[in-house]
Amino acid sequence: MRDHPEWILVPAVFVAVMLLWEYLVPALGIDEYILPRPSRIAEAMGTQLSDALFWTHMKVTLLESLYGFVLGVGTALLLGTAISQIRLVEKTLMPYVVAFQTVPKVALAPLFVVWFGFGMTSKVVMAAVISFFPMLVNVIEGLRSADADRVQMLTVFGASRFDVFRRVRLPSALPFIFAGLDIGIVFAILGAVVGEFIGAKEGLGYLLLQTNYNFDIAGMFAVLVILSVLGLIAHFIIRTAQKRFAFWAEDNTVIGA
Repeated sequence: MRDHPEWILVPAVFVAVMLLWEYLVPALGIDEYILPRPSRIAEAMGTQLSDALFWTHMKVTLLESLYGFVLGVGTALLLGTAISQIRLVEKTLMPYVVAFQTVPKVALAPLFVVWFGFGMTSKVVMAAVISFFPMLVNVIEGLRSADADRVQMLTVFGASRFDVFRRVRLPSALPFIFAGLDIGIVFAILGAVVGEFIGAKEGLGYLLLQTNYNFDIAGMFAVLVILSVLGLIAHFIIRTAQKRFAFWAEDNTVIGA
């Protein structure tokens, strides 16, 4: 515990905030339909989790997020590697990448619905687009962070370009790549939910809209909490993989989109 004080501080802060919230809502005379108490949110969450239809909504959002994540980060890995290693590719594609990055991604959601329909495809594309850029930036910077002396030494000893990439550049890039994965998986969930806002008949984003239409504020908070938990679980999965495959990485190695 002494080495990891956050193991105590994180739950302690959570409990303190929940207790304060539970007390202040009635004490300040705030109506439950404006800001429900945590106990009411927990009750709404229990109702949702006991409903089989809720799990269908969750499954849809998880699949959209996962497919979009794989598509987005996979494309970013390939393109980022090409941009970082081939100067002509960088000079040719980077202006387009930068220009597309300035476009608000949320504004693309209606277009994706028009192009790909109201089914899963439009949400997968939305998740892929949002998760693409954090991964791309981290791949490029990671591959370029390789120690120049080590690269030069291997080159002098006759190592091929692929050997230099495999032995020096890729290990140097792994911390950055995992940082991109960490951001990308959360953004993929966000992208799927945003896509469901625009046009869907199932998914947690659709469920969030339904609770809003029904003025079920406690239900809205419950869905938001569940989405937050999904994001935390995804984060811990990526962090666990990073500790296994890039254990030398510093905790603060991250580049945002």
